[in-house]
This record gives sequence, C-alpha cells and structure tokens, in this order.
Amino acid sequence: MATPTINRLDYESELWRDGLTRVAGVDEAGRGPLAGPVVAAAVMLPPRWRETGCDERLRGLNDSKQLTEARREEFFAVLTSHPEICFAIACVDAAVIDRLNILQATHRAMAEALRQLRPPPEHVLVDGRPVKSLDYPQTALVKGDARSYSIAAASVLAKVTRDQMMHKFEQQYPGYGFAEHKGYGTPQHLAALARLGPCPIHRRSFAPLKARQGALF
Repeated sequence: MATPTINRLDYESELWRDGLTRVAGVDEAGRGPLAGPVVAAAVMLPPRWRETGCDERLRGLNDSKQLTEARREEFFAVLTSHPEICFAIACVDAAVIDRLNILQATHRAMAEALRQLRPPPEHVLVDGRPVKSLDYPQTALVKGDARSYSIAAASVLAKVTRDQMMHKFEQQYPGYGFAEHKGYGTPQHLAALARLGPCPIHRRSFAPLKARQGALF
C-alpha cells in the first residue's frame, strides 16, 4: 500500500479558507543543551499558497532535525529573503533560563517572536503541546514541524540562528567545542566542563552543572 502524501499546508489552508490570512507557525531550538540560549522563531506564509502551493525552493522543507546542515542553511536563506514571508526570531539567554526554568523560558521566547511579527498573527500553529501563555488563538500539533510548513520554517530559522550563535560563542569561549556540539551534553562537552569549569553561557540549573556546583560547595 502506498504511503499517503502529506500536504504540509493543510492546517494553514483550512485557516486561510476561514478568512484568517495571518497564520503563524512557531517553534524553538535549544531546550536540551547545557549552554547557550533557547531560540524561537515565528513565520507567516502567504495565503495565496493555498492555490499555488509553496515556493519551489522550499519543496522538502521539514522538521529541522530531519535536514542536513547544508539543507537547513539553504532553506534559511530562502525564508529570510522571501518578500512574501513574514518572520521574527527571539532568544532567551542562559541567565533567564536559570531564573525561570527552561519551559517558561521557551514560552517566553515564543511569545516574544510572535509579538515581533508585523502585522500581528490572527492564529498560531504551535509545535507540540498548547502554550497557555500565548495571547493568540492557537492550534497545537504534535510533531507539527513535520506536518506544517509554517512550523517547519520556524524550526529551521530557530535552529540555524542558534547554531550561528554557538559558532560565535566558540570564538568567545574557546575550549568547550561549542561549534561542534552546540552546547549539548556530549562527552567532549562534559570533559571540557570538568577541565575548565562553566562559562557565562552555561545553564547552571541543568543537572550536570547543578551536581557539579553541589560537589564544589
């Protein structure tokens, strides 16, 4: 039996058909790492794509985790330069993550990205579970970054932006390998932490660093 084709504009098209022309997809990158910010992006695609389909250059757009780094960067370039695509990106740094907790910090980044959109969205497609703190009507889609082009686009923008930031942090805080592991708790990263201790972008509320500080004090 043939695998059914996924139309990643189904959710947007249904809302556009109901007269809601400003539909935003929102997603984040960086909830799990031990270092660096959490980054959220919001994207609104043009409603005319309901009839025409998406831009040919975005065929294959998917959950950023399913794409190679080169493919993500190609899509990032198209999304950020497309005259009909509206997008915004917001970051919440490690200090705020430690103060709020990662879930609340992620929701704050999402809310800030949505607030930056001009014009403002009328409805939001959220990857995963509902986010009660968002000030917009919303539809939560489990694995939405693989089911909606808007969410997939937000996923790519958030991921590429965060990766670029981690490359810059590699120059600022050498020795940790941020450009390679992007702040995740790899053996390389944990070994660098044991050798160098945490730097200003480390999340001290996360388990490996919290345990380390407990051992020290």
